[in-house]
Amino acid sequence: MVSRPHLPRHVPDAAVILWLDADCWVQDWSAIELLLAGAAATGFAIVPELDRAYTPFYDGAPYAHHLHDWYKACFDEATARRLFAYPLLNCGVFAARRDAPHWALWARLLAESLRRTVLFVSEQVALNLALRTGGLPFSQLPARCNWICFRATPFSSADGRLLLEPELPHAPLGILHLAGYPLPRKQDPHTLSTPDGGTVTRPLSHGSPNSGPEEALGRAFALYQHGKPEESGALCRAILTASPDQPAAAFLLGVVDFSLRRLEESRRHFALAIVLQPDLADAFSNLALLERDAHPRLAATLTRRALRLQSDALLFTRLGALLRDERRGGEALDAHRRALALQPESAEAWRESAHSLRAANRLAQAVQGYDHAHRLAPERTESLCDRLFASLSICDWRTHEETCRRLLEVIDHDQGIVLPLLSLLIGTNPAQQDRAARHFHRAIIGPAIIGPAIIGPASPAPVVRRPVPPGGRLNIAYLSADFHEHATAHLTAELFELHDRTRFAVFGYSYGEDDGSPMRRRLEAGFDRFRDLRHANPDDVAALCAEDGIHILVDLKGYTQNARLTLLARRLAPIQVAYLGYPGSLGADLVDYVIGDRIVTPPEHQPFYRERLVRMPDSYQVNDRRRPTGAPVPTRAACGLPAEGVVFCAFHAAFKIAPAIFALWMRILKRVPGSTLWLLEAGTDATVNLRLEAARQDVEPARLVFAPHRPQAEHLARYRLADLALDSFPYTGHTTTSDALWMGAPVLTTRGETFASSVAASLLHAGGLPETITHSFAEYEERAVRLAGELATLAAYRRRLEVGRTTAPLFDSPRFTRYLERAYRIMWDRHAAGLPPEAFTVEPT
Repeated sequence: MVSRPHLPRHVPDAAVILWLDADCWVQDWSAIELLLAGAAATGFAIVPELDRAYTPFYDGAPYAHHLHDWYKACFDEATARRLFAYPLLNCGVFAARRDAPHWALWARLLAESLRRTVLFVSEQVALNLALRTGGLPFSQLPARCNWICFRATPFSSADGRLLLEPELPHAPLGILHLAGYPLPRKQDPHTLSTPDGGTVTRPLSHGSPNSGPEEALGRAFALYQHGKPEESGALCRAILTASPDQPAAAFLLGVVDFSLRRLEESRRHFALAIVLQPDLADAFSNLALLERDAHPRLAATLTRRALRLQSDALLFTRLGALLRDERRGGEALDAHRRALALQPESAEAWRESAHSLRAANRLAQAVQGYDHAHRLAPERTESLCDRLFASLSICDWRTHEETCRRLLEVIDHDQGIVLPLLSLLIGTNPAQQDRAARHFHRAIIGPAIIGPAIIGPASPAPVVRRPVPPGGRLNIAYLSADFHEHATAHLTAELFELHDRTRFAVFGYSYGEDDGSPMRRRLEAGFDRFRDLRHANPDDVAALCAEDGIHILVDLKGYTQNARLTLLARRLAPIQVAYLGYPGSLGADLVDYVIGDRIVTPPEHQPFYRERLVRMPDSYQVNDRRRPTGAPVPTRAACGLPAEGVVFCAFHAAFKIAPAIFALWMRILKRVPGSTLWLLEAGTDATVNLRLEAARQDVEPARLVFAPHRPQAEHLARYRLADLALDSFPYTGHTTTSDALWMGAPVLTTRGETFASSVAASLLHAGGLPETITHSFAEYEERAVRLAGELATLAAYRRRLEVGRTTAPLFDSPRFTRYLERAYRIMWDRHAAGLPPEAFTVEPT
């Protein structure tokens, strides 16, 4: 039910296209004439579901409620509020000129909505948005041109030959539409009133009732459409029992199973549909959607099979995304090119293509792709977010201020989606970050949509309720995609090894790649049991959690790359915790607790979290004492640094370098003659853009030196050449700050009011160097300039940090582990006592 906007492509010689659903029939040809006249006059003619006889249907709120939910699911809350009160324009009957502009707008809006969700009314909702808000003229015809029988049962003429309007003057109806009729059989006889007060028994359909499988299948589909999947499924099974060779029944049963989260049954029935009808493209594509998380290669193969049967832009777009996730970048981009050739006006096709360009590190081209997507669908803010993130990744700030201002408006007025991670980068306060996360969850994570049916918020899996005696052993599972050579692993590896095995069993649940690195092997050995979940679907993971008896599940990802938050929605454990990966609230009841500390999550921030805050006594961040320190220190010349002068380093990811902080760094360089800013290399585009920006701010571009990526030990050794590390803002350094302090390099930061903007301050407190925490850009600038002239002070700081490597709380991993274990025990004891989660502070001992 996604083909109608593309009809002009299939009838190139038609002047006007007339559409009637298969369950419509024409009683009076004048309705057709009126449809054609309306199309000729305005380009598009359609019938609103509105008539004086439809009063019982509009009595009460259910209809408006359904419309609101449909608009919100397909688009957003603002669209729902704007349009739900309008009568629905029913696209089961319409006429339009083939060259009318309405088609393209309809197709574009449908493509956008399909990426967000797929409903049986997706086409209809997209058409209503196009006609109601697109500024294009259209003709609204009387109800007799598309009489929805289940809205108001028609009258019959006394001889039973004509169906009439049920209200005066009882004119003959033109087109009868039987879609969704509430009685179980559309073609059954009905007792109809007549204008003279009598009754006539006759079917509402044209012709005699059909009792074969096709008729039964129609009833099954109507039941599914009207929210009765169990009844629909039972009828499908009865059809297959009586007529096992019915592919449509097998396909619909797969859809029904899908909607009821019977995923294995759904797979089986889609496969049966393919066996019965090998050219059923929709069965291949839906089976691919089922397999995309657990078996992406199989999903790609199935999508290719569907494309052999049906060349479709949406399928090519999905194939490109699958190939991108498999790191087959060239093939992914080829699939996207084919999607755009078929549907060049699809904003979603442009956006997915840009995603693949970004994955291939072709960031400047990705920016252009996101630009194109946003121009095609300016009301959708996701492409604007994507464009900003890609631009930040190459330090292209030409539209930064304007885009940030727009996204802040979106957050403040709930006008669309702002990616939660991006919200941390644009100068938001805690309330705005919470609002962005809540809206993102409501719009994207909450509805888990797949194929032709809504799989709404996932049904909670049965969680283990294994009793734990006081002081007994708790089973803790850490969930992440980053159990390989990754910053998260560099921080947490020792934590998993240090847990007290007499009190805790520790499980690693990994759904990321196995890179074969020594870090991966170390992590696998550090857990009591390591589970590779790359090819596990949510039901598989729920079963494993039950088998392992997990009491507390700790998510290390949050709203970061490759996260699988739908797993958290399954409630895999009695207690779920967010830790380390994402510095903020998830904006939903996905987890019970967020682990922070007194600086990053002070008590006054609790109103901005759905989760309860747990404050660790030192810093929330764990560290690994096996982080290497013994690599040879390179020479300045080998690193491209001048022989003399102060070296400021800022080894941050490019997307963290905001224009304001870079301007601050440039002011510092201008005030410290002979100084150098040492940055992490982020590709040619970023290097060129940063040097151009330095020149614009009257700083010699050569004073910016770029450090290429190196293995961890070699990279850490470079910190010994830096006099002072300059922190980023508003997303401050996390692992980068710990790396610098571990290697003895003082870090200068400014403390913000959010979790992300306070992390470096937390680390400096726990690392024993609070003197380098500032509270404004002006103070930051003055402190940097002063310290650059006090090399003895910097040397003293370095000596303090070298000692602190073995004494500071920041690097006392056993101490941190004991406090974290105490937090887990407090959480569990509250749960075991039947108490809800509550914020608490782990007091130092």
